Amino acid sequence: MSNAPHAHRLRIGRYSESGRIYLLTAVTQCREPIFHDWRLGRLLANEFRHAQQSDTAISLAWVVMPDHFHWLIELHSGDLPKLMQGSKSRSARAINRIRNSSQPVWQKGYFDRALRRDEDLKAMARYIIANPLRAGLVRRIGDYPLWDAIWL
Repeated sequence: MSNAPHAHRLRIGRYSESGRIYLLTAVTQCREPIFHDWRLGRLLANEFRHAQQSDTAISLAWVVMPDHFHWLIELHSGDLPKLMQGSKSRSARAINRIRNSSQPVWQKGYFDRALRRDEDLKAMARYIIANPLRAGLVRRIGDYPLWDAIWL
């Protein structure tokens, strides 16, 4: 049985719009905390950079938590499913190469939220990068190695 029995519902009503800001979230398979190893988290961060270098999306802010990530982007070309499929697939291959594994890394599907144009993007970025603080992983944001934001 799938660990995400309602993953198909995540696709209902999904629409990708170039120039739109999205908050994206994906969760590891069985919520395994693989990114406690920050080196594996860096492999995922490389995929965020890849999206920017390929002009698919601009990364505004992101945080890699032990078992999931949050990624605030402005979509440029392509669509959300293609962006997320590519990022999750490439990161899974890189992570499994290091772990000498062939196990699934990611749960199927992802969550996305299109932000309204009037929302405060800097406040959203602060909220995203404060996740490790709220989760009790660190006492100061600067102590956590797996985050970035264009405003900082």
